Parts: sequence; structure tokens; C-alpha cells
Amino acid sequence: MKNIDKDFYDLVKLLKSLSEEEIFENIKNYYLSLAEDVRKPLEDFLNRFGYWGTLSYENNDYTEIKNKAESLAYHLDDYIWLYEKLGDYRSKKLLLAILRNWYYYDFYNLENSREINFTPYFDLDLVECHDEVLVDLGAYTGDTVLDYLKIYGPNSYQKIYCYEITPNTFAILKNNLYQYNNIEYRRKAASDTKEIMYINNSCDASANTVSPIGSETVEAVTLDDDITESITTLKMDIEGYEQKAIRGAQKHIINDHPKLLISVYHNNEDLWKIPRMIADFDPSYKFYLRNNGGGVFPTEITLIGL
Repeated sequence: MKNIDKDFYDLVKLLKSLSEEEIFENIKNYYLSLAEDVRKPLEDFLNRFGYWGTLSYENNDYTEIKNKAESLAYHLDDYIWLYEKLGDYRSKKLLLAILRNWYYYDFYNLENSREINFTPYFDLDLVECHDEVLVDLGAYTGDTVLDYLKIYGPNSYQKIYCYEITPNTFAILKNNLYQYNNIEYRRKAASDTKEIMYINNSCDASANTVSPIGSETVEAVTLDDDITESITTLKMDIEGYEQKAIRGAQKHIINDHPKLLISVYHNNEDLWKIPRMIADFDPSYKFYLRNNGGGVFPTEITLIGL
């Protein structure tokens, strides 16, 4: 057995021997052993976005740690399943690094798993693109599309669909890509139902989400209804709404088998649940993980499905 496999299964074995409460107390103790100049920026980051639960030493608030402990206590079999489905050891190393970071606050292995060769989503060892019908959910200001065009060239696509919910960002998106042909811009949210939703403004426009209540409306649609042609590549970075968007794209995933480039870090379950959902639709998908985030907390984690 390779050392990385042994390290993964040893960690799983340890966690399986502990109760949820024991896992929580251990993570909390590891956290409290960190220097204050590490804890404070981590708390500020987690509380700023709120995806994973709040964390505050001063307020005795350890909700984020409780959420991690729950995931580690009740979903180890899902993490084993994912580890064994991953298609390369870069991905396996990253999954191990994430779990070690959650449990031990292991920054070293997370930092060493960061992608330094390729831009987010477009790992040239994995993702081959030509003559694509590309759907970009969470197109933001066009950064992903511009990366795509720089890497694969302006003749590598038939059509690109850009979905973005925020009006100001939507205008910037269109301006940034105005010189390119065959791009459709849709100020819509991707979901699993067709309905009117509201924009929930975050501390950063790139992190805006949709909500059942608010003042500024946006139409939510399913990709299965909104795009009638076959698609070849589907990218999602929509701030925790990925599961709903995947359910709304079920027919495309089953019928078209597009390349999938999906953010799986916006909560404590996407990492295992999203690949489970995709495999339920189409068991032939092979999965990879890449890390384009920082080395202190696992963000910008992309699931690549091929």
C-alpha cells in the first residue's frame, strides 16, 4: 500500500473510533492551540462569508467546528467512496489534505496541494476543449471565459452561455467579452425549479447569492429548460447553489455527458455530496479535485468530472 493510501485510511480509522463529540472536542483543542495571529484572521474570514458556520473564540462560538465534526463523524464512508473514485493521486492528496486541515488544522499539506501550473478549472492534463458549447454558471466579470479563451483559443467554441445574477456585474461581464462572438448573456440564476428569487448581496459581489426574500428580483431557471441544445462543458461557481443547479441540469448530464467543472467548497457537504449526485445520474464519470485556494482553509476547491 502506498503511503498516501495508508495515511488516508489511518485517518479514517482514527475518526471512526471517535464519537462526534470527541471529534468536536479534539478539533476545538487543536484550534485553541493555534497562535492568536492565526486564529483571528481565520475567524474573520469564516464569519465574513458564513458558508461553513461561525467561529469566535471571544464569544465561545464554535459552530463551524461543530459542523466539521458532524461531517467527519457521519460521512466517512462518503469520503472513502470519493477517495476511491478519484482518478489521480494529486486529487487523493488534496482530499487527504482537506480532511487533515479540518481535523488537525494541518496547513502544511493543504498548502502543498495548491495548483501552481494551471488556472482554475482548466487543467490541461485533464480538460481538453475544442468546438465546445460551454455553460458558465457564475460568470461574474468574465474571468473564467477569458481564461478559457487564453488557454484554448478563440476558435475553440461554438457557443458560450454566461449566467450572472448581479446587474452591475452583468454589465461588466458583457463589456469585458464584447469583442467575442457567439456568447449569450443570461441574467438568471440556475436552480432546480423555475421561479422568481431575490439577490442576496454579500460582502463581495462575487459571493452574491439568491434568496426567497429581498428587494431585487432575478429569474431562477433550470438548465434543462433554459438551454435546448447539447452542452459539452459545464462550469459552476454559484456560492452554494451548485446542488440545485445540478438537479436542474440532470437531463444534460445524463444525455450530453458534459465535462463538469464545479466548485465544491461552499459548505461542509458539497465535497462528497456533489460527486455522489453526479454518479447517481451517470456512473461513468471519473472525478478529480484541484485546489486553487489558500493554504490555511480549503477554498477554491474544484471537482472535475470527465
